[in-house]
Amino acid sequence: MTIQNMWLTDEQRWQAIVERNKAADGYFIYGVKTSLIYNHPSVAGRLPNRNNVKFFDNEQQALDEGYRSGKRSRYETSQLTQFYQEKIEQACRYIEQNEMSLKLSELADHVGISRFHFHRLFKSQTGLTPKAYVDAFRHKKMRQQLQQKNSITDAIYDVGYSSTSRFYETSTQRLGMTPKNWKAGGDGTKIYFALAVCSLGNVLIAQSPIGVCAIFLGDDPEQLLRDLQDKFPQAELMGGDAEFEQLIAHVIGFIEAPEIGFNMPLDIRGTAFQQRVWQVLRGIPVGQTVSYRDVAEKMGQPKAVRAVASACAANMLAVAIPCHRVVRNDGALSGYRWGIDRKRALLLKESMDK
Repeated sequence: MTIQNMWLTDEQRWQAIVERNKAADGYFIYGVKTSLIYNHPSVAGRLPNRNNVKFFDNEQQALDEGYRSGKRSRYETSQLTQFYQEKIEQACRYIEQNEMSLKLSELADHVGISRFHFHRLFKSQTGLTPKAYVDAFRHKKMRQQLQQKNSITDAIYDVGYSSTSRFYETSTQRLGMTPKNWKAGGDGTKIYFALAVCSLGNVLIAQSPIGVCAIFLGDDPEQLLRDLQDKFPQAELMGGDAEFEQLIAHVIGFIEAPEIGFNMPLDIRGTAFQQRVWQVLRGIPVGQTVSYRDVAEKMGQPKAVRAVASACAANMLAVAIPCHRVVRNDGALSGYRWGIDRKRALLLKESMDK
């Protein structure tokens, strides 16, 4: 019998409340109908009348029916949060060891949480559904295997794809180039680039065969070039030609006058979660700002605030993906990959152009 199955029936749950069983915390909660307050099984205090008790699989169910958290329950929230974090970490490790044939029910059973509660909890903690986490982890392993295996086909099957076609369907989008070129560290991929100057300082613009793959801002042009080389260690970096100058002009024009819009194709590289965040950012109108929490809520993952901030910091396409429009809850400016002063200047420019 799994831990979760110990508290499937109402009588089993009631007994856990009577015993103040801490092991039951996280698997269900109970509400008191007369006070419309809910608590966790181990919460100390006066035992409620059994006839007035209603059981819920999770807090959201109780909230949806008008119940509110009791003071004692709020006091223990930090412990419960830690409990949930440990359970999701346990699930992640299990995925990484057995991701080839996992089902949602198997994962939920492994950590002892109901299937539907587990799905919501996993998504709120990691920013991804369990299926997306499996996919992201598999692609991470694939990148490693491509460097280690002599054969791309061997790498594909070692990672767990049932067929090469399933991998190739998304490989170029995920890797930003063909698997063959990724295996060679970008060898054979032509990345055109140019350095220019704008009102924000130096800017490096790079384009792959897919689209614009980098817009870096900084004070030191040589450092920007080193950053590009680090990104594509064996790609064929080529100075932009006359046609590339049109792209430079468009990017610079967009930086100076963001209201003109940016309609160039982009080569956006990142995890599934990062790409979802960046998609939301691209929908923020010029002259407006949102908080990291706003972005998380818009994605339907209100607890993924830190993950959203990390995705903003990982953005390689300054201005084109406007992470500068994301601020703290109180409106204060927070970290920006290319410097707070540039973030402030961009927001000021956009507010004046609004």
